[in-house]
Amino acid sequence: MRSTRTIAVAVLIAAEIASPLSAAEIPQAQRRSGYSFMAPDTQAIQDDDTANPGMLSVLDGEVLWKSKTGAAGKACADCHDDARTSMKGVAARYPAFDRPLGRPVNLEQRINLCRVQNQQATPLAYESRDLLALTAFVAQQSRSATISTDLDPQLEPFVARGRDLFMQRQGQLNLGCTNCHDDNWDKRLAGSAITQGHPTGYPLYRLEWQSLGSLQRRLRSCISGVRAQAYDYGAPELVELELYLMSRARGMPMETPAVRP
Repeated sequence: MRSTRTIAVAVLIAAEIASPLSAAEIPQAQRRSGYSFMAPDTQAIQDDDTANPGMLSVLDGEVLWKSKTGAAGKACADCHDDARTSMKGVAARYPAFDRPLGRPVNLEQRINLCRVQNQQATPLAYESRDLLALTAFVAQQSRSATISTDLDPQLEPFVARGRDLFMQRQGQLNLGCTNCHDDNWDKRLAGSAITQGHPTGYPLYRLEWQSLGSLQRRLRSCISGVRAQAYDYGAPELVELELYLMSRARGMPMETPAVRP
């Protein structure tokens, strides 16, 4: 695993190659999944469900989907039946607007809201094995579905705030997401390809982590990499950034569980 010092040096290199002003957003026709930047052997791991380590979490999630829990003694399947039908395409529409809360929630938050409200169970911790497994199982039902996040007009101000955060320079290194993923994609940073940052496969298995992880884990890592204070898991800012990133990926297919270097 790369050290914090290595990451900091790599980001400084990115600062040197970045243009003084953010480039225009990537035209829709040029947008590419991170899969296309990977080496053939890593692509092969993702493509083969018997080799893709993320599928182990999907199988765990299927067990949890059918397991009764909470004071209500209900399973997800008791309300939603067969996930292959009821959850098909759902992850491709998240984050989604939650009317009672008056703001968007991501898929992990929706699962926890269902646990609290319908199963009368305690919410699962962010990045916990069970929450990642359930999220991966639900999202896997949307594999190959077209991402359609942000079509709800109520999401417009939240998408705009997420875009502002994507463009905003921050941290001691004074870099924004756009400096890597708009200005310098398809270049290399510390030996790794700089992708366009489209979240088409989360939760995904990252070889660097040797585990499944959420999009928020990746975002927090990047924010820390520019020496800024990372937002807490579930913070509105991270959900808004997720929402904007999914809106950038609109029209692309879901890949969960993806595999990345």
